[in-house]
Amino acid sequence: MEITGRLIKLLPEVSGESARGPWVRGGFVIETDGEYPRQVAFTLFGADKVAMAKNIPMNSNIIVSFSVESREFNEKWYTDLRCRNIQPYVPGQMPGPATGYGWTAAPAAQTPAAPTQPAAGQGFAAPLPPQQPVAPSNQMPADEDGDLPF
Repeated sequence: MEITGRLIKLLPEVSGESARGPWVRGGFVIETDGEYPRQVAFTLFGADKVAMAKNIPMNSNIIVSFSVESREFNEKWYTDLRCRNIQPYVPGQMPGPATGYGWTAAPAAQTPAAPTQPAAGQGFAAPLPPQQPVAPSNQMPADEDGDLPF
């Protein structure tokens, strides 16, 4: 799943030690656009993902790829939005394929490119072919004499 919003807060880091070794958890909050803006909190697991969020400039518009997970504890359910990737959001530009957990400076404003479709084994690379007009399906073909077919 993906959602777009403006980064408004970084959540504090929590770290610990488990049987599998040390772990780090962090998070951030975005605010969506629209008539009724919503604040949405995401969780990050792993030092690389927590570091990724720290490098994002505050108030940046971002696209967050995430998964929704729920678990039960003492007959109560808890839902977590786990961030998988963060990309800069540029209006009018389609997001590229998720390539990792890095952050680069927001790209310069560009004119929107032509819509693209994924090429075999690659991200969005090939331009879409022009759309052909489609004849309405409720019309009957005319007879050779121009008469109706019945």
